[in-house]
Amino acid sequence: MSHANARTNEYGRNLAVERYAAGHKAKDIAAQLGISRTTVYKWINRFAAQGPAGLADRSSRPASSPRRLALAAELRVLAARVDLHVGPVQLASELGLPSSTIGAVLRRWAMPLLADLDRISGELIRSRATEVRYEYPRPGDLLHVDVKKLGRIPDGGGWRLDGVRALDHNGLDRTPVGFEYVHVAVDDHTRIAYAEVLTDEKVGTCAAFLHRAAQWFHDTHRVTIRRVLTDNAMSYRRGNDWAAICVALQIRRRFTKPFCPWTNGKAERFNRTLLTEWAYSQPWRSNEQRAAAFDGFLHRYNTRRGHTAAGGRPPISRLAA
Repeated sequence: MSHANARTNEYGRNLAVERYAAGHKAKDIAAQLGISRTTVYKWINRFAAQGPAGLADRSSRPASSPRRLALAAELRVLAARVDLHVGPVQLASELGLPSSTIGAVLRRWAMPLLADLDRISGELIRSRATEVRYEYPRPGDLLHVDVKKLGRIPDGGGWRLDGVRALDHNGLDRTPVGFEYVHVAVDDHTRIAYAEVLTDEKVGTCAAFLHRAAQWFHDTHRVTIRRVLTDNAMSYRRGNDWAAICVALQIRRRFTKPFCPWTNGKAERFNRTLLTEWAYSQPWRSNEQRAAAFDGFLHRYNTRRGHTAAGGRPPISRLAA
């Protein structure tokens, strides 16, 4: 992985060196790669001095930090935090240190947030993060299913385009536009997603969506769905149509822990991507315009957009692997 603050990765640095060796001028290389000539010369000189190893990523941590607190002082900060259960501002007055320095010490030692502690005992009482990361070994072993509710867009775009003209004297948009429901199904292993924009989230609609999703995975990717994970909505937990579809397709039902939506995190994370890269990616002029862009977003997500779970490659690459 490239350094977080680097303008170029190793491939770009090698490319700059190769083009310079081929006779390209430094100013032309800088324009082609979107970097400065100083940066181009830096990598050329480093390659000349150290060879290919000189183009590798390096830590940005300084060789020495003379102004960093001594270990004894950092331990004193940690002890005060454990004893007093207060934040950096209160600790600053107790210890005579800047609150920013104390905050840096607490982050460096990965101290939990005060919001996650019992303020009386100091014991950790809440943490949604876990070091346990599961991923089923085969495509189709688990399908994450969820529904995202979206407000419809009035013709003309509503307040996002019309501004204050679309709002009443209370600053609210009273246009009765209704809602639509994005049903999503994300494969646990590959992160390939199937989704549809539907008119409701009733049990019959949910069951029909699951049938189409399973058929799509089978026909398009030769993937057979074996399990499905949903929240505890009545349509999933007690819906007869949903249960019947699962029995007919021989899909085992699983449910998230109550009041813990992060246990269906892969679908929830896809919902966030769906909002930022499609639903709210631009001010749409009509609901039909937004709906027309949905298939393009979904195709890009599956086949071109890099995914961290796939090492920066699109989800479809994991299916091919």
